[in-house]
Amino acid sequence: MVIEKDKCIDTILASRNLFLKLMDGLTIEQLNKVPEGFNNNIIWNFGHVIVSQQILCYKLAGLPMKIDASYVAKYSKGTKPETFLDEKEFEFLKSQSIGLINELVADIEKNIFTSYNNYTTSFNVELNSVDDAVKFITMHEGLHLGYAMALKRIVNR
Repeated sequence: MVIEKDKCIDTILASRNLFLKLMDGLTIEQLNKVPEGFNNNIIWNFGHVIVSQQILCYKLAGLPMKIDASYVAKYSKGTKPETFLDEKEFEFLKSQSIGLINELVADIEKNIFTSYNNYTTSFNVELNSVDDAVKFITMHEGLHLGYAMALKRIVNR
């Protein structure tokens, strides 16, 4: 199980690094642009994966999340971009991207995830533990990275 979890963490970190690279060089306007036919933008997808990881790993385990509730309100499932995200918030999200995964690894090693509130995702995948959540996050982050890649092709024209 440990080897599999380590591979999942490696995959999540690779996805986050690809996301950061994808956004590098885009203007804040391009990051905020919601193209016709889309419900969100690149920065929303980035914020969403960060917030979702916190919800799926910490909140469902009955532990305090390591990101402010204001971000959860902006980027959780069912939300969409409502305001223009400024450079300061973008830099904050970038700084949290890798750091929160490193904190997750440290917390897993400390065995703080002793309980979990079962949750069925919108993909109809049942999560019964933080291990299940970490496995699911690999797919979830890949999906949103793919959306961001499509959005970049449109906003970069």
